[in-house]
Amino acid sequence: MELTRRTFVKSTAVALASAAAAGTMAGCSSLAGTGGDAATSGGDSVKIVGVCRFCGCGCGVIVEAKDGKVISVTGDPENGSSRGLNCVKGYYLAGALYGEDRLTTPLIRDDKSTKGTPDGLREATWDEALDLVAGKLRDTWKADKSRLAFWGSGQQPIVEGYCTAKFWKAGLLSNNIDPNARLCMASAVVGFMNVFQTDEPAGCYADIDETDVFVTWGANMAEAHPMLYSRLTARKLADEAVRHYDVTTMTTRTSASADKVLTFRPGSDIAIANAIANYLIVNDKYDHDFVTDHVQFKQGTENIGNATDDGYDKSDIGQAVDNVEPITFEAFAARLAPYTLEYASELSGVPAEDIQELAEVFADKSRKVLSLWTMGVNQHNRGTWMNHYNIHLLTGRYARPGDGAFSLTGQPTACGTAREVGTFSHRLPADLVVKNPDHRRYTEAIWDLPNGYLDAIEKPGYHTVKMFRELSKGGIDFLWSAHNNWAVSMPNLTRFLGRGDLKGINDAFICVSEVYPTLSCQYADVVLPAAMWVEREGAFGNGERRTAVFEKAVDAPGEAKWDLWMLMEVAKRVLAGEQIGGEDAFDHLFGAWYDAEAGAFKGTDREVCSSIWEEYRTFSNPSLNPDAEAINAEAKLKMEAKQLAPYEEYIYNHGLTWPVREVDGKWLPTLWRFCDGPQEDGFDQYGVETYGEHDKAGGVSFYKSADKKPSAVFRPWEPPAEEPSDEYPFWFCTGRLLEHWHTGSMTRRVPELNRALPEALLDMNPADCERLGVTDGDRVRLTSRFGTCDITVSTAGRTRPPAGMVFAPFFAEETLINLVVQDTYCPLSKEPDFKKTCVSIEKI
Repeated sequence: MELTRRTFVKSTAVALASAAAAGTMAGCSSLAGTGGDAATSGGDSVKIVGVCRFCGCGCGVIVEAKDGKVISVTGDPENGSSRGLNCVKGYYLAGALYGEDRLTTPLIRDDKSTKGTPDGLREATWDEALDLVAGKLRDTWKADKSRLAFWGSGQQPIVEGYCTAKFWKAGLLSNNIDPNARLCMASAVVGFMNVFQTDEPAGCYADIDETDVFVTWGANMAEAHPMLYSRLTARKLADEAVRHYDVTTMTTRTSASADKVLTFRPGSDIAIANAIANYLIVNDKYDHDFVTDHVQFKQGTENIGNATDDGYDKSDIGQAVDNVEPITFEAFAARLAPYTLEYASELSGVPAEDIQELAEVFADKSRKVLSLWTMGVNQHNRGTWMNHYNIHLLTGRYARPGDGAFSLTGQPTACGTAREVGTFSHRLPADLVVKNPDHRRYTEAIWDLPNGYLDAIEKPGYHTVKMFRELSKGGIDFLWSAHNNWAVSMPNLTRFLGRGDLKGINDAFICVSEVYPTLSCQYADVVLPAAMWVEREGAFGNGERRTAVFEKAVDAPGEAKWDLWMLMEVAKRVLAGEQIGGEDAFDHLFGAWYDAEAGAFKGTDREVCSSIWEEYRTFSNPSLNPDAEAINAEAKLKMEAKQLAPYEEYIYNHGLTWPVREVDGKWLPTLWRFCDGPQEDGFDQYGVETYGEHDKAGGVSFYKSADKKPSAVFRPWEPPAEEPSDEYPFWFCTGRLLEHWHTGSMTRRVPELNRALPEALLDMNPADCERLGVTDGDRVRLTSRFGTCDITVSTAGRTRPPAGMVFAPFFAEETLINLVVQDTYCPLSKEPDFKKTCVSIEKI
């Protein structure tokens, strides 16, 4: 039987729905709270509630452990994000704990000349390793704190991230801390802040079940967010009238469910978005009432060039990129006027009639429309500019069930940790930023710091690319990385791994906290073996603002330790003899949950996490701190907009989406921020009542935005940082595929997943292969102006690039495609453009 697209979609949806049903376990609520010390004992098996270690979907899991080992992972039907469904990575999650080469002992490198090789690391005691790390950090801090750095992750659990940010920003008074979320979500973050003055989507995953039309922009959900894609296909299966438009640079597995695929020239998506907005205005198909009640208009700095050179941020244009000015609706319309359907078609290659069809979809108020996007938009030299809010605000489609624009987060807690806790170089917890004096005063109140203490960090520190550029040229003396594998995931690795003329990486002292001997470990002076996932308790915050706890199920192997313990031990050594407000600095910051003299936590994992959480949630519950409450009221910070519940509520409810409101003694989640309606139905009743207005168009009130009006900001199309030429005639795009998570350091140690996808292949268009004289299985050399790598060709891959474009995933250390990829970044978000490096291809 011929497998048509329609039969594929139907069979996929049925299979995934069956998998979800098969994974259902009745009565899982009885499991909540059974983790901790009891879970590590022998005898009968113990089941605990958790959340998947991998992507930003945040799927709930039930973890079964016996005799000190995790023996199964199944879906948790009471987790509101996943409803019992996991993807193939989730079902094999237990195997990620048990790779044969798991790190179990601290390692020290005595000879720096061995960096970049698997050799040169020797076993050490914890005291020796910690003394060395803390000594190097303290020496650097005392000599010149601009030369120290921490690179964290959207995989660092919330309490670890919170304590790391507190140590770096309050203990060391340094903003040289940034997460790998800078590589994936920073453009979305800056977009949210520019438009709404608050981060993260207003909607939730339930929008997928409510909408009538899906528009995926630069999002291969089938591979990168498979659980959510299964809900998309299930929605289509349930209602034949549901439509899907895939706006993409290449055909992917996500395209299989699309009723229409709009394949655009790389970098031209903003021209398409502008053309749709222009069409809506010219043809009077925008929502007049919604625009009047809710939208203000702005324009920003233009002709901003590209952040390829090291000095870009300090240049005149680099200093001006964040500037915006108010304009009238009429001026906004005039700025859009050049973006006719024909002009957008000329720039993008998408037929004008297809762009018009999509514009009419947005204009049709009888149907709900949900835009979904991820790295295809974010990892873009104009990632911040390419937001979809202008279209959604013009048509009144935001913050309403099934009607909205949703940014799909890449990592399990890029939202909960990097964004909400504030491990970015410019942020503090809960939407606060270091440059705002009111935000610093509020943070000082909660951290019990002297007034003005945090003025020392009013200027942001090094963002990720800046951090590694400084490292490569000798500007960093100390780097600590955790929960990431930067030696595979960073762009322009030719520079950052010291393979060019710059050898700073060999001179710097580098500490790596890891669970496996990754490529990053080969550049480390000290490797600290870390406990992984359910070997301690923790929490993640996923893409729909859902915070969920994973309970401890087993002990870590050998001498591997909880990252939080490592941090406490380093911090107490570095801060020895220092004072804050006349008190011992370490005890002042961390003494509530750690006994420095005993070298131990004051309680179980559960008690420690709960204690830290209680301090952290004070940021969004100012009534818990009188000084913070006064500052919140005087400065009109509206901190309750991100209100968090007590720690135990997240365990017994299998996760909750913020803001979480206490109503008659019960904590109720919010599914749709800013949408007026009963709290018990998931609406933002108390946020709107406290800070917003009732009876506005669309039943919404954007109370966090300036003047309660989000900003529709005109941004022009500007060309990519580089375009194909005779020397480099192909676009090269990178990304993730289903079986492997990021750099494969965990999933490649699961035999079933590694067998399914053992090699990173270069997906090519058959016409390009014929022209170059290469066929499936041939080895080719990929070369850009940044570097080179060798890779195997495939025309049968799961992506099908158009002629002139190639694709490869980045999980394979032996291929190391990021040697080739540019480190040019969006000037506003500082997020690199992984999608549009120009390359040549040569058969070898």
